[in-house]
This record gives sequence, structure tokens and C-alpha cells, in this order.
Amino acid sequence: MDHGWIATFGAATDMTVQLSIASEGGFGTPVPDLSIEVDDLDAAFEAMSASGFPIEYGPADEPWGVRRFYVRDPFGKLVNILVHKN
Repeated sequence: MDHGWIATFGAATDMTVQLSIASEGGFGTPVPDLSIEVDDLDAAFEAMSASGFPIEYGPADEPWGVRRFYVRDPFGKLVNILVHKN
């Protein structure tokens, strides 16, 4: 996958492995330090919000097929939490 601002390379093995290299986070958002795909984005969002983690972006349905939000971890790192839409 190559959107110009992010290129993703993957391999289908026993688990799907992906590596993405980005120059921006999409729609002008900052590049996250880490991306984590989850099974239930709404549950992850509720848990992060209830725990007081600062939500920096979203949740948002993106045109490239993911639903995501950004959160800051306790060390100030920007984490992209996402799920691929079916």
C-alpha cells in the first residue's frame, strides 16, 4: 500500500505482519510513534478515556479503510489505535 504519505509493507505468515513508514499521520495529523491494531476500537477508546489518557484525535473513520484514534501514553508518545474496517 502506498498513499504517498505512508507506505505499508506486509507478509502473510501465521500472523499478519506489517511495517509502515510515514511522513505524516494522514489528514495533516502528526506521525504517531506507534500504531496498535485492536479487535474492538470502541472498547479501547472507552478504556483509554476512562483512564484519563489524553485523546489527541478521533475516533475517526478514514477513507483508506481504518477507524482510529490517537492517544498520548504516560511518556508523551503518540499512539495510533486502529481497527481495519470490513
